[in-house]
Amino acid sequence: MNVVTEHISISTRGNVDILDITDDVSGLLKKSDFRSGIVTVFVHGSTAALTTIEYEPGLIEDMKRMLEHVAPQGIEYKHNLRWGDGNGHSHIRASLLGPSITVPFQDSSLMLGTWQQIVFIDLDNRPRSRDIIVQIMGDMNR
Repeated sequence: MNVVTEHISISTRGNVDILDITDDVSGLLKKSDFRSGIVTVFVHGSTAALTTIEYEPGLIEDMKRMLEHVAPQGIEYKHNLRWGDGNGHSHIRASLLGPSITVPFQDSSLMLGTWQQIVFIDLDNRPRSRDIIVQIMGDMNR
């Protein structure tokens, strides 16, 4: 089993900024020499998340509305009282979605559904620079 670790650096607007990173991940996979295996994508930090969705404007708005319903900004969070940074809702949202996703690949192509994209979601209440780790594991082309 071979392993390669890469990074994707992005700047975000914060406040549920949802970015399609499928092409970034796929590009790293294509430039590697892997044939089949898995790609794990992981984000540093506790106010961002990764998942898959159909990346289209309606679903992006639905996702933002759902997150506001589940963990609204305007209520008291003990985290905000302790740290004073006003992003307690961001931590809750990120913990529900999770910091990583694993996708299988075959013939150097991600095995995603037709309408399925890998998305990074910045849930913090301010713009951020983010580091996303992409770890590719599997069998090499020979």
